Amino acid sequence: MTSDKGSGFRIGGRPLAERLTEVLPSLAKTVLAEIVSRIPEYGLLPAEELSGDITQVIEQNLRSFIDTLRTGSTPAREELDFLRESAARRAEEGIPLDVVLTAYHIGIQVVWASLTPDARPEEVADVLAVNALTLRYLEVVTPAVGAGYLDERQTMFDDERSARHTVLSALLDGEPAEVAAGQAGLRLPPCYLVLAASVGAHPDEEIDGVDPLVAGRRKLRRLRVELERQIRGTVLTSLTPEGGIALLSHETPAGELSTRDWARLERVLVDVARTAGAEVTAGVAAAKPSEVPDAAKLAQDVLAVAIGAGRPPGLYRLDDVLLEYQLSRPGPALDRLASRLAPLDGNEELLLTLETFLRRGGRRQTAAALHVHPNTVDYRLRRIADLTGLDPTRLEHVALVSAALAARATRGRS
Repeated sequence: MTSDKGSGFRIGGRPLAERLTEVLPSLAKTVLAEIVSRIPEYGLLPAEELSGDITQVIEQNLRSFIDTLRTGSTPAREELDFLRESAARRAEEGIPLDVVLTAYHIGIQVVWASLTPDARPEEVADVLAVNALTLRYLEVVTPAVGAGYLDERQTMFDDERSARHTVLSALLDGEPAEVAAGQAGLRLPPCYLVLAASVGAHPDEEIDGVDPLVAGRRKLRRLRVELERQIRGTVLTSLTPEGGIALLSHETPAGELSTRDWARLERVLVDVARTAGAEVTAGVAAAKPSEVPDAAKLAQDVLAVAIGAGRPPGLYRLDDVLLEYQLSRPGPALDRLASRLAPLDGNEELLLTLETFLRRGGRRQTAAALHVHPNTVDYRLRRIADLTGLDPTRLEHVALVSAALAARATRGRS
């Protein structure tokens, strides 16, 4: 930028930079009063901070603006560094970025309001030129303030995320987590609801021309935000776009959770899936902090069983998959059960008919689900009975056929 472009600006018959320099202390007080009046967050700051740090920032900002008017040059690096550092302090204090940026605009508004009433007709050209220069000033200052703020927030976020990850790792490894929790500013709750989740693909992840990594990260961000919004306590997660582990703090001990508690968690998962735009299937177990490792293992097993059994997306506890879970335990009985349906290997049509028949509970319902004639269902069921010796239409065979299907699914996952 060339210098001295703005030295000739006059408003009210006087050089503008000279005029503002004379009233800078009183102008800073007016700006501070206006900021406190219009922005509640600043009104809650300690009086010592307002009269000290905040006033110093206002004065420095006014000096930079006056220099811009005097020279026509936007603030130098050193001046912008000061504003960045100030914005970083506001980030540490938890003042939102939009509020911080609003304060800078209010300062300019106050200055402008103090000048324009005195403008003379012959000074209109100067007023317009000053207005353009003011916009250039804000164009340079606003990104610097935003960058300083966001850099500090990112550092804080990284520190917080690292601290929370340390707590999560300690809990999952069965190590004492109290010290790590204290360092992270967390209190270990009486209970954790341990979720092992499988997340389906968002439609955007499968569209040609759309980067699936970006679409997956967006899905994951929406999922995390909604989960944290819905859960009253702390949420600790280790999630990818495909799923992972989440620990949801709960103030009710694990053994005292009610039907209402579980029903609410089911609704939360429905909302999370809808917000993420993807199907979510989750196994869940409740435990006190010291028992999180066992709960995580159980939740993962329940999830695997639910998926293997063809259950629809949703939340599953051990009670929801008791039979399938027990049948998933390895041993000779599991192998023998799975082998009962070996004659159907390679015949996906018969296997699908069998699974649908057991799930729907009738030949007509099965025919409707498979879009075939009921006679076709009858034929396939007779064929299954001939091949396996198990007749799914006979009550005494139903439990064994169901168990064989569950064992087969388990063997397929191993």
